[in-house]
Amino acid sequence: MMKDSEILLFAKNKKLPMVQRHFLILFLSSLLGACGSENPEQKTSLLNAPYPTQTGGTLMGAMPSDPSSLIFMVAGESASSAITANLFNSLLTYDQNLDLAGELAESWQVSPDQKTLTFHLKPGLVWADGHPLTSEDVFFTWQAIIDEKTRSPYASDYQLVTKAETPDKLTFVVHYDEAFSPSLDSWAGLQILPKHKLAGQDLHTTSFAQKPLGSHYYQLKEWRHGEYIKLEKNPKSVLGPANIDHLVERIIPDPGAQFLELMADNIDSLSMDPITYARIIPSRPELQAWLNQYESLGNSYTYLGFNLKRQPFKDIRIRKAINLAIDKQEIIDGVYLGLGEQIASPYKPGTRWSNPELKPYPFDPQQARSLLAEAGYKDSDGDGILEKDGKKLSFEVLTNHGNKEREKTAVIIQRRLKEVGIEIRIRTIEWASFITRFIKTGDFDAVVLGWQLGLEPDQFGIWHSSQQKPGQFNFIGYNNPKVDQLLERGRREFDPDKRMHIYHQFAEVLYEDSPIVYLSAGYNLTAIHKRVRGIMDPVPPAGVGYDSQKWYLPMPLRRTQIQAE
Repeated sequence: MMKDSEILLFAKNKKLPMVQRHFLILFLSSLLGACGSENPEQKTSLLNAPYPTQTGGTLMGAMPSDPSSLIFMVAGESASSAITANLFNSLLTYDQNLDLAGELAESWQVSPDQKTLTFHLKPGLVWADGHPLTSEDVFFTWQAIIDEKTRSPYASDYQLVTKAETPDKLTFVVHYDEAFSPSLDSWAGLQILPKHKLAGQDLHTTSFAQKPLGSHYYQLKEWRHGEYIKLEKNPKSVLGPANIDHLVERIIPDPGAQFLELMADNIDSLSMDPITYARIIPSRPELQAWLNQYESLGNSYTYLGFNLKRQPFKDIRIRKAINLAIDKQEIIDGVYLGLGEQIASPYKPGTRWSNPELKPYPFDPQQARSLLAEAGYKDSDGDGILEKDGKKLSFEVLTNHGNKEREKTAVIIQRRLKEVGIEIRIRTIEWASFITRFIKTGDFDAVVLGWQLGLEPDQFGIWHSSQQKPGQFNFIGYNNPKVDQLLERGRREFDPDKRMHIYHQFAEVLYEDSPIVYLSAGYNLTAIHKRVRGIMDPVPPAGVGYDSQKWYLPMPLRRTQIQAE
């Protein structure tokens, strides 16, 4: 029988076509299960035994791509966020019940007119090199983010601060011209950077972005681009030490290959695709014996976005026709195996911000054809593709390479649109190139992407017409004065009920405009090896990863050897 390493090497042979590699990986995963443990009963017994909290060990994970930078407020991508969340702290954070709590800040006050915030830092804070962490670092970070040269996609919130002060080393004060309701949430999202390491440097070109110094539970130990990122416990962490000594994130772009590594016991946790979660693991008792699975509705949604500065998407009838021609439930059932929900607004279903009056656009190909005809399109040459003024109704859809769910979604969209006379071409691009060459430059027709949803309903950065510069988030070019007005009102309103009404109106306008097609809100699907202890049970609203610094690896369950490819 082949050894695990031989199976992995064979399955990852890039000379094989992608489709063959995908099915080969799924087939070979069954072989790995047969080779997994020479004494499964003993292994199961050890995994089910109780162990006290211990320190030490290495937690192995996997992520699909390298971060472009370890300064998240510049990078603005999930790969960067996944790493920097372990390196840097913010003034505020969210607790297990998703309520605001202090992180660097010991306390904070909002002035009676709601235009001034005062933060009091915890005493004795230090960076990993022992240098004091003070209000000057917070002030420096704020200045760096609002600097036009930084081009941060998150700058808009902090540009509303008209004045910032540091009365002393432990006090940071910000003033606004008008009440800004998302203000506290914004300071929960700003990772504080060390002034003594970054003063006078360009955040885009500084070597710090590859070799950062932080204040959180971990620090960067080693980064081999395209292979792995290794973090080590920071003994000077401002929140106290973590239990696990090292975190390693291996860079494995292919989800099938990630699953093979989980099967071979080379990684401890994995964010899974629905097929693996709902079919492969449940069918394998030996996998269920040493894996815990976690399922919850995530804070994200997948969408088809149009470049509204290009034809034919300037015509609302075309956008609505496409919306009606796509069967969203087919995508949820076929791609996500039912592990998702249809949505009608850019908010998490079940929250107060999600407008209950809005229902997802129905699947109605006939109505779609009527709108296309109304817009002047017809099949002049009988080839099944509509035309207008001699030009085919045809465009390109981009998505990021390696995200199988998005790729499969694009294929379903392609088939459904062809049925109503629209031709689309699918192109998958490696993530870094996708962002730099296409998204930041606006050089695309349409995209299949996703948005992460925060706990704050303000979506100024995504939908306000002022947020269309390179690197900002309104890259589809959406411009609606009514939406601008509602977003501005929402930022000035602190009353929760009034804010809810504003954002319900905002969602109604988006619904009518169809600048994007909401495809699905998916579930977070995670498998974690049972050797990992200390995970909160039941999983809190903040998610399975909450309080991960309290996770621990009992000595008898740790790997005796970690093999890197």
